[in-house]
Amino acid sequence: MRLNKLNPSAYLESLNVDKMRFGLKSITELLSRQGNPQRSFKTIIIAGTNGKGSTAAMIASILHSAGYKVGLYTSPHLVDVRERIAINGKKISRREFNRTIAYVKNEIREQVTYFEFLTAVAFLYFKNQKIDIAVLEVGLGGRLDATNVCRPLVSVITNISFDHTACLGDTLESIAYEKAGIVKRNGICITAAGQKNVLEVLEKICRCRKAKLYCLNRDIKIKKQKDGLSSYQGLHRDIKNLIIPLTGKHQLFNAALAVAAVELCAKKGFPVNDAAIYKGLYNTRWEARLEILQDRPSFLLDGAHNQASIDALCRSLKNDFSFNRLILVFGVLADKDYRRMLKKIIPLASKIILTQVRSKRAMPAKDLLEYVKKMGRSAIVTENVNQAIERVIIMAGKQDLICATGSFYLAGEVKQAFRNC
Repeated sequence: MRLNKLNPSAYLESLNVDKMRFGLKSITELLSRQGNPQRSFKTIIIAGTNGKGSTAAMIASILHSAGYKVGLYTSPHLVDVRERIAINGKKISRREFNRTIAYVKNEIREQVTYFEFLTAVAFLYFKNQKIDIAVLEVGLGGRLDATNVCRPLVSVITNISFDHTACLGDTLESIAYEKAGIVKRNGICITAAGQKNVLEVLEKICRCRKAKLYCLNRDIKIKKQKDGLSSYQGLHRDIKNLIIPLTGKHQLFNAALAVAAVELCAKKGFPVNDAAIYKGLYNTRWEARLEILQDRPSFLLDGAHNQASIDALCRSLKNDFSFNRLILVFGVLADKDYRRMLKKIIPLASKIILTQVRSKRAMPAKDLLEYVKKMGRSAIVTENVNQAIERVIIMAGKQDLICATGSFYLAGEVKQAFRNC
């Protein structure tokens, strides 16, 4: 198919980014017609409620530092959809993206979702570029996610908490069962999940599949040193004086999972030395995770979008930042547990600005205001994210901290606004 006969952006929009489907039939058939590109390289797959992207970015950075050609497939994107597909830290070029979209579209014989289509695009691009290994972030759940058509060297489950309950179930056990779908027979799983009932599910599934399960704080340990660096005690090596540039205690746990994953990959044909681990962690960059966009006043952007990630953000606000006032900019999707999110973060804020993100699933800011009022607080309502940024910049003093959070949609709009400045 010629590129001039297809508008890639229009075609992707026609697939509806918000549409989700559980099941591997469509993606399996589509990949089969392409010659199963996912079988041409090794993979590491990462599921979990939070921390998937950060962990994936660390793993990819370490493997790249060790000299491998590494594909990274993540979601969602913030500004440009091409952010989702990268090799050695560089996103797919627009020419290659458009070319691969055209090829994959020509192979479609069934209905596919936006995520299924992009997954096929990523796999074909990685095959054509002859990568050594791909690091894959699960889109939603695990068992029936489009990424789960590979046989990974290592499966990582970062943590388990409540999110997407309409799809994954309303108990931690049911969510754990769906996430554990990425664990293969005779495979390897690493997790930072700590709840007893969750671990029981993971242990049972690993026993049934004769897979090995390694747990943070049991088989793998990491801690802060007195000098602010970190020390890792792992499966096969101990490493001190690690620099982890991503802020927050939860990033220590993600780093431990990343190092453990590459340790295990070393036993499967991908040796990595300590120098690559040091360099890879130090060079890791991941946008919209406690990211400072400007100083004086400091503008902090975080993609927290559920209760667990808001909890992590609040811990970091208390422990990792100093400021005069916290000014909160909040926008969220209506299908998220925004009440619990606001209940957690509002007590930390001196001023609150509510806004509405550009999504069909967006929660109107005026409706958020009603809940904020029930908490005994007042807030400024803005029509869109750009207006919210304009208001907050005027309000904030040089010693204040602006924190924009609630959704990756919000994060993407904030990033775009700053790039346009």
